[in-house]
Amino acid sequence: MTASPFVTVEWLHQRLSAPDIVVLDASWYLPAQGRDAEAEYQAAHIPGAIRFDLDAMSDTDSSLPHMLPRPEVFSSKMRALGVGDGAQVVVYDGMGLFSAPRVRWMLQTFGMRDVKILEGGMPAWVAAGYPTEDGEGRPRDRRHFTARLDNGAVADAGDIARALGNGSAQVVDARSGPRFRGEEAEPRPGVRPGHMPGARNLHYAALQANGRLRDEASLRAAIAEAGVDLDRPVITTCGSGVTAAIVALALETLGKEPRALYDGSWSEWGADPARPVATGPA
Repeated sequence: MTASPFVTVEWLHQRLSAPDIVVLDASWYLPAQGRDAEAEYQAAHIPGAIRFDLDAMSDTDSSLPHMLPRPEVFSSKMRALGVGDGAQVVVYDGMGLFSAPRVRWMLQTFGMRDVKILEGGMPAWVAAGYPTEDGEGRPRDRRHFTARLDNGAVADAGDIARALGNGSAQVVDARSGPRFRGEEAEPRPGVRPGHMPGARNLHYAALQANGRLRDEASLRAAIAEAGVDLDRPVITTCGSGVTAAIVALALETLGKEPRALYDGSWSEWGADPARPVATGPA
């Protein structure tokens, strides 16, 4: 059996003061969601939780959003958060299940294996009646973080082109149907609407209910409806590499580890005039 990537709010509440557990508030929102992750963290967060700013923790030198930084940069930023080798990390977000999977993927891709997602996130914590605190978080002492980048977990545009060309892997796009079909303009300037020819569309929202992953039967049904074969390798993609991690998480819970996540995602592919674009259904 595949170990669960989740812990419950009850589990975390009982162990919140354990010295080897680091809790990260990984909240991040799309502009259209009209929420301020930093302001929400300052107003209320799980006691002891440290803010993981997804934008600040990504490659700030890249023109693309949320790209992985260099390993030595990530190591330095993790040490500043009090995240080190041997720690057990629990990540959560304010939606329940939105940006936390991306942060977990980042940590695991840099070699940290013991990373869990708080099931139901901040909404579940509050609903359970557990306490929160406000203000600036105070990281524990700096700890050594050894970043070992798993290059195989990260796909680039060339990997996508080869997979689509030779069928070595399925490319699964987590964006909404209208965006995938090119019926809506992309939020980033200069990015064409549509999708990669041959990609499959599996909207991340189809995998969720009330801020949690759906049950196994519902996940399998949504995946099958999208035309994705669980017996074949998968590379996940989306708009900027965030919700692709939700699809990867769903596959993991079914015992089907995805081959990789396309870090540049549609922000890169759709802006490159040399890359082909399709519109309409897959």
